[in-house]
Amino acid sequence: MQRSRIVGTGSYLPARKVTNDDLVKDFGINTTDAWIRERTGIGARRVAAPNEATSDMATAASRKALEMAGITPEELDMIVVGTVTPDMPFPSAGAMVQAKLGAKNAVCFDISAACAGSIYALSIADNFIRSGQSKRVLVIGADLLTRICDWKDRATCVLFGDAAGAMVVVPETRPDRGILSTHLYTDGTQWDILNIPGGGSQRPFGPEVWEKREQFIKMNGREVYKTAVRVLEAASREALQSNGYQPKDVDYVIAHQANLRILDAVMKRLEIPLEKCEVNIDEVGNTSSASVPLTLDQANRAGKLKDGDLILMMAIGGGMAWGSGLLRW
Repeated sequence: MQRSRIVGTGSYLPARKVTNDDLVKDFGINTTDAWIRERTGIGARRVAAPNEATSDMATAASRKALEMAGITPEELDMIVVGTVTPDMPFPSAGAMVQAKLGAKNAVCFDISAACAGSIYALSIADNFIRSGQSKRVLVIGADLLTRICDWKDRATCVLFGDAAGAMVVVPETRPDRGILSTHLYTDGTQWDILNIPGGGSQRPFGPEVWEKREQFIKMNGREVYKTAVRVLEAASREALQSNGYQPKDVDYVIAHQANLRILDAVMKRLEIPLEKCEVNIDEVGNTSSASVPLTLDQANRAGKLKDGDLILMMAIGGGMAWGSGLLRW
């Protein structure tokens, strides 16, 4: 079966940078820089301009990834976008990106797995290439979470930032390189620990939803932390064991940046030094589905990823949905 590989990465961060001190000064949040850093590791985040939509950020990141890959938009046969903040309920953000790029030959759709969206999207791309149905796939993670977080809820609004990341995936010709495997998981019984309860078919927008502010993210931070640490360790071990490797064999880790405490705890359980993990949460916050491709692009462009490196990926989001992947760079 044909393997796939990532040949281009790209990312986009909005120009506006909001520090923890800015949250107090400009947004009136009852908090401090020390309180946020101690609990999350976050020092700043990016906020999209009023005229920026998710597809705008996704398109900007995609152009960079395509340029690195040496592939034109017309050569793409698929675009998969992991997002929970499409420009509108429908059509998909993928369709909007296709139009903006001019990728007229690509079939396009979105994947909703919250912060795990880009891992899910990458797994889909990998499987389409393995089956021979696709040859050039653009995988995007993009979210504009600052528009769906409650700026009156200190526990959640300090966490999130806006961003997009993209990866170009093509068939791998070398037997010892490329995406070795991806692993996806879901536990729907935990839907209530991280969700947006209002605005769907169960609780349509209306006076009661507005009054209870149910159109915004709701999170049980303690339960999310417990679940994340447990399942990300297990998913990582599954990816390694499926390919005959151990944690000590990993050269680099690209993980969803949800909370530095979560990241640190998972690395300690795996006995992988945190120094092997690309960390950017201090500067960009939790960027949801954009986090993995954004982090990958930053490490790639900094020259940290070497030919032959064994790279472990992981992410978790509302659902609860999570996943892992292992690739030989």
